[in-house]
Amino acid sequence: MSDPSLQTALLYELEPVVEQNLERHIGLAKDWNPHDYVPWSQGRDFAFLGGEDWKPEDSKLDETAKTAMIVNLLTEDNLPSYHREIATRFSRDGAWGEWVGRWTAEEGRHGIALRDYLVVTRGVDPVKLEQLRMAHMTAGYDSGDKTMLEAVAYVSFQELATRVSHRNTGKASGCPIADQLLARISVDENLHMVFYRNLVKAAFDRAPNETMQAVRDEVVNFEMPGSTMDNFARQAVAIAKAGIYDLRLHHDEVVQPILRFWKVFERDDLTGEGAKARDELAAFLSTLDGQATKFEEQRERMRERAARKAAG
Repeated sequence: MSDPSLQTALLYELEPVVEQNLERHIGLAKDWNPHDYVPWSQGRDFAFLGGEDWKPEDSKLDETAKTAMIVNLLTEDNLPSYHREIATRFSRDGAWGEWVGRWTAEEGRHGIALRDYLVVTRGVDPVKLEQLRMAHMTAGYDSGDKTMLEAVAYVSFQELATRVSHRNTGKASGCPIADQLLARISVDENLHMVFYRNLVKAAFDRAPNETMQAVRDEVVNFEMPGSTMDNFARQAVAIAKAGIYDLRLHHDEVVQPILRFWKVFERDDLTGEGAKARDELAAFLSTLDGQATKFEEQRERMRERAARKAAG
């Protein structure tokens, strides 16, 4: 599975596919300016320049929206680490290198726009936000020893997961401007997902068994890139309870659509370890589906109890 010669051969074989999809991406991607999505008229000086520092009542966001926005932004902040991850595995030469640079530049807009929005609108405590940024970026992100195939499989799911998270955070924010901004960011994430998804499809055609094993490993061991931030588990639970990103969304709107695109369960070219990996993936998805249903039922019971309590 991790045969270096196979990984290197695939890296070269996929270069024309990268070039084709890069041209497709550039043709579809629309340039946009982060400053256009920030309500600058709402901004005012902080105490350092003679104004007033942040107070909790300044924010118009509820606690769940604050949590989701901070998690989304801190995830985007680790862009230098992500750049290193893909530049190391995909190379910085040719079409691969051009994609790495293009992707990094596009992703850079997301953190700029989100931070400007949150600081200008005083949506969150900017001092706490900066402390969290320093801690999270200092820790960095390291995916371990993923192969090129594993990395491409992972980002196919991760980009779509990020799209869903951003989109639902915007809807839950209660702010039309934040909703518009996060919808714009989601468009980028979707195009990035399509790029990586198409590469994995091409890899399946060239090395089906090895690609299947990579897909199995990345689905079974999937973690969001922000999972290393402080208190992530607690924040993830709050986000899941709000329906912004939960197991059901992960199963139904992230994992399954991509697997269907690759026709994973319809392929007739899997043998040996590849066929075994597909069976293991099917068993995992069944378990995940059950866990998602159980969480939904628990959440519904919790909401019913809260409603009864609120009604007196």
